[in-house]
Amino acid sequence: MLKIVKTENGLVRGLPGNNTRISVFKGIPFAQPPVGSNRWKAPQPCKDWDGIYDAYKFAPISMQDQPGIGTDIYCREWHVDPDIEINEDCLYLNVWTNARSADEKLPVLVWFFGGGFQWGYTAEMEFNGENLAKKGIVVVSVNYRLGAFGFLAHPELFQESPEAPANFGLLDQQAGLKWVLRNIAAFGGDPDNITIAGQSAGGGSVLNHLTAKSSIGLYQRAIILSGIISFPYIKDFVMIPRTADDACSYGVKFFEQLGVKTLEEARKLDASFIRDNASKFREAESYFFTPMIDNVFMDDEPYKLFLEGKHAHVPLMSGNTYDEFPSSIFAGSKEEFEAKAREVFGSKTEKFLSFPEAQKNNGNQYASLRAIECAVKAAFAHNDKPGYYYCFEPDIPGDDNPGTFHSVDLWFFFDNLDKCWRPMTGRHFDIARQMSTYFVNFIKNGDPNGNDVDGTALPLWKPFTPAFKNEMHFTRDGAKTSVQEDSPESDFYTFMTEHIAEATVGEVAETKADAAGPKVALYEVPKKQAFNPYLPNWEYIPDGEPYVFNNRVYVYGSHDFFNGYAFCLGDYVTWSAP
Repeated sequence: MLKIVKTENGLVRGLPGNNTRISVFKGIPFAQPPVGSNRWKAPQPCKDWDGIYDAYKFAPISMQDQPGIGTDIYCREWHVDPDIEINEDCLYLNVWTNARSADEKLPVLVWFFGGGFQWGYTAEMEFNGENLAKKGIVVVSVNYRLGAFGFLAHPELFQESPEAPANFGLLDQQAGLKWVLRNIAAFGGDPDNITIAGQSAGGGSVLNHLTAKSSIGLYQRAIILSGIISFPYIKDFVMIPRTADDACSYGVKFFEQLGVKTLEEARKLDASFIRDNASKFREAESYFFTPMIDNVFMDDEPYKLFLEGKHAHVPLMSGNTYDEFPSSIFAGSKEEFEAKAREVFGSKTEKFLSFPEAQKNNGNQYASLRAIECAVKAAFAHNDKPGYYYCFEPDIPGDDNPGTFHSVDLWFFFDNLDKCWRPMTGRHFDIARQMSTYFVNFIKNGDPNGNDVDGTALPLWKPFTPAFKNEMHFTRDGAKTSVQEDSPESDFYTFMTEHIAEATVGEVAETKADAAGPKVALYEVPKKQAFNPYLPNWEYIPDGEPYVFNNRVYVYGSHDFFNGYAFCLGDYVTWSAP
């Protein structure tokens, strides 16, 4: 087994896992501590060390609310330790490998945890990588900065570091991924066979890396568990990034709450003081510090970029749990419901209302549906590589009758039911075995199919396409395949899937000018091409003379078709706004 490994910064020593065939390396630094002058900066290269670094325990978790002191389902599920160490010095990763030598070239999983970009850590028990590593892959989990430490936006940051002014948590993930590329061969991994994966905000992180130019090419495939989130009836500002102006305005307000005026003063504050005030700020302002459009790492809303084909074209596995994040139109009467439907669907309202599913209501909730399912299927329709859709829907035992709540499938994909408090029975372990096998097969070669442990073939999991809407359902009786057309809801879900795609692309691209006049920019946005504040910043728009007809302004301009590398004189597009 690998016990001592040479990395670019020095030797690291691991320990045998609970399964002594697996070597575990915990708390390996991949960047300098993001403290002091490094607070709110892109991760800096890790310094070398002398001797052997004992990678025996998980590093402190990122600054966040203290885990284990609440009564919510997640504190009961896995955030159980109120004494877990928290520190701003948090840029460490963990490796599980069953390689006996450094030349085995095993497939690699790089995992990003979820938690709304506010909470979460690699030490959560459901993320233990031993059982996946046992199946023949190397597992790496990467920690990253959260909340105000990872996603503060402020005008001074754009002035100080225009090359990396924000999204520090995503840059941490990218730095961890690059570390894997440079070092994982020493752990028996193959740097040319990497899958990035995550759940919830971790899945949203994967979507960010799929559409960030600086991350494309660092991996060969991707897995997004419950992380392609787009609600059909509302706009959610946790998963949908804000503009730089908007995010910076909250950053200025947050500094006022901290009692500081400058970035220099803020960097001198105690980390716990910032953490505690960020929690109060989140509650008072209903504002989450999350990824934002900084026009450097992130050019536009990632989901929109994906639907427009501006993403890494790699095989993708994605899906949802059956009960998570239902989306509804809330109305006190049928008349109010139809009025709200017209606001959402416009000319498509009558078509929407014609579906029986749209007319169903549970109290004041009308037209409920599984929003993530629609968002995932819309994404698959805009990817020319295989996309494997799943729905997780077995019974989940426990006296809280939780249903298939958001994140519960992690126990199964990582095959760690033995660490769960719930009274799981044999068939639950069978489901976990199947799910983790599909998971590992996809990580190995981009195709989840293969044999079960007894040598029999797993139920065939075909890709989902607009023409062949194949699905995998993880049920109380195990893996079962189906096609969307088999469902009585199929027409309604097809309509809503198309609606989410159209609304996402159209809503963001058709930027509306402020009737009161242009906003005053809080900072100078660095640009690699011409910039007009009211037009899509991912295209080259000549600032031509606007034309006004019937109280609308129209701008005509030719545009580039790929990041300024080619200019299409004959391709004309029109933008308009009130």
